[in-house]
Amino acid sequence: MSTQLSEDLKALLDSPVFLTVATIQPDGSPQVSPVWVKRDGDDVLFSTTLDRRKERNLRRDPRVTVVVQPADAPYTYAEIRGTAQLTTEGGQELIDELALKYTGKKYAEFNPSAADDAPRVVVRITPRKVVGRI
Repeated sequence: MSTQLSEDLKALLDSPVFLTVATIQPDGSPQVSPVWVKRDGDDVLFSTTLDRRKERNLRRDPRVTVVVQPADAPYTYAEIRGTAQLTTEGGQELIDELALKYTGKKYAEFNPSAADDAPRVVVRITPRKVVGRI
């Protein structure tokens, strides 16, 4: 069962705020990464590549938690718990869109070594529960 995001949380996710993504390692321990984010309705999207630890973790176990904590308001945060779906469809388009949002440049301009990256993956998180102070 999914849940809806508040209007304040949607507005924050639409800004260039970083997310911290927590996935579950094969041994049950957490793996945490900062990522750029986009919102699609109540879903949260981020990009990674096929060879990264978080992608492998999410393919094995799609349970995920992300924390949104704006740098200018560190006591304001939201934890979004949900389930991830992964696809390579639209992967390059998403990373270019995110790079423009966060840096004002296409991803290849921002990160010239991106040509050596594995294929891009879109991670779509459907929220199950939201807790916090947003």
